[in-house]
Amino acid sequence: MKPRRTMLLVAGLGVLALAIVAAALLLRGRADPARQKLILDWFPNADHVPLYVAREAGLFAKHGLEIEIVAPADPNDPLKLVAAGQAAFGINYQPNVIMARAEGLPIRSVGVLVEHPLSSLAFLKKSGIKTPKDLKGKKIGYSVQALELALLKGLAESAGLKESDYTTVNVNFNLTSALLSGQVDAVMGAYWVYELPELELEKQPGDYFALNQHGVPDYYELIVITNDDFLQKRPEAVRQFVAALDEAIAFCRAKPAEALAMYFKANPQVRKELDERAFKLVLPLFATTQQQKEETWAGFVKFAQGKGLIKEQVPTERLYRNVLR
Repeated sequence: MKPRRTMLLVAGLGVLALAIVAAALLLRGRADPARQKLILDWFPNADHVPLYVAREAGLFAKHGLEIEIVAPADPNDPLKLVAAGQAAFGINYQPNVIMARAEGLPIRSVGVLVEHPLSSLAFLKKSGIKTPKDLKGKKIGYSVQALELALLKGLAESAGLKESDYTTVNVNFNLTSALLSGQVDAVMGAYWVYELPELELEKQPGDYFALNQHGVPDYYELIVITNDDFLQKRPEAVRQFVAALDEAIAFCRAKPAEALAMYFKANPQVRKELDERAFKLVLPLFATTQQQKEETWAGFVKFAQGKGLIKEQVPTERLYRNVLR
């Protein structure tokens, strides 16, 4: 079983921020203007199909870009490497950008890959859990303490539950195995397009609660990030990247079988049956527009402050930039 994708925030962002900015100053101007690096949020999976389509179908090349797609050794890497200028682009998560920006990292969102939450609270159907109220007295696994516990709190509060009504257990990213072994009754942070099909393949059907239907504001799950310096100096490259991504998403919708074949050719090591199922689920959630909404950002900023993830509200104009007109 592969390690799961998850929303991770670099530990000690405040301590790292100055060092990262200093590194960025040293790295300015060194990158090949045509060739740029894209750091994925985690290992290649069905959520990334449009990125591989953009490369394999020549859409990046059409827009004058040569993009190297790199899977990180650690899911903390995209924020750090992009902030330091060691990668022009990264795939990350809206909540992480808000928290990182609040700590001073010079990054922002410039494009959208998946426009609604994939992260969820998941459980086995045989658990007897039917509504969020049924979480009372249950053990709930998580991986990323600050963020996932805040999301869990939002969901629980929407059902009238207090933190004392359930027990949380850190399962160290082993969400599926923690459910299957009975270590916990439910897990927070599972991607319903990925962990649910994985449970099906294990002959243990699962179900989930969508966060944006239970106390958590809607947010962009997967976004394209860059740093302020690159955006200022290379705005055309950023625009070209997002335009290619937009075309690749349209390609995926028009020719899903061909798109998936390109992804499998580029990633022969992936678990094909799982990614086939995941791709069918995530396909409707790929971005329908690259015009990010101010209210989507403002809504999660308010939630993040209310749940103690950030100390002060971050102005939305510092969090994202719409580069296509």
